[in-house]
Amino acid sequence: MPQDHTLIRDCPATVIPAGDKVTLKAGTSVFITQTLGGNVTVRADHGLFQIAVADSGAIGGYSAKAEQPAAGATEFSEEAVWAALKTCFDPEIPVNIVDLGLVYDLAVEKTPAGKHILEVKMTLTAPGCGMGPVIAEDARQKISKLPDVESAKVHIVWDPQWTPQMISDTGRKALGLE
Repeated sequence: MPQDHTLIRDCPATVIPAGDKVTLKAGTSVFITQTLGGNVTVRADHGLFQIAVADSGAIGGYSAKAEQPAAGATEFSEEAVWAALKTCFDPEIPVNIVDLGLVYDLAVEKTPAGKHILEVKMTLTAPGCGMGPVIAEDARQKISKLPDVESAKVHIVWDPQWTPQMISDTGRKALGLE
């Protein structure tokens, strides 16, 4: 739920949509616009920013919610990977990257040691979006935490080009497109 808050300490943040790293100063007034996926999207007088869940304690009066259920998976499965990917969000759009149609491919390779190597191909809603590496890293970190994952890579691809028709029925409902 959107709310006004004040930063109680200096806080690292990412400028949306440029993707530049900045420090928001203590005392800055911020308005929370989205908290999906654990990270916090805030609006300040000088723009829109994403604050990582690990730094969200700088937001006075805000308490981060517990980790999404997918991160608590007890055994590896492809379904757990998809569930973890569904906890990743574009900081400007309240729909996860899977339902937005941004994830094009998931490859799972089992190693001789019984672990798993994951490779994800995803795109962005706009080629110039500086948040791409931030979103991809969020996805990589979340799937890397799943049981028996040896390594995970998330590649940003541009073919095919994303279109709004790629949004799932669930995503379309969440965005009020149906």
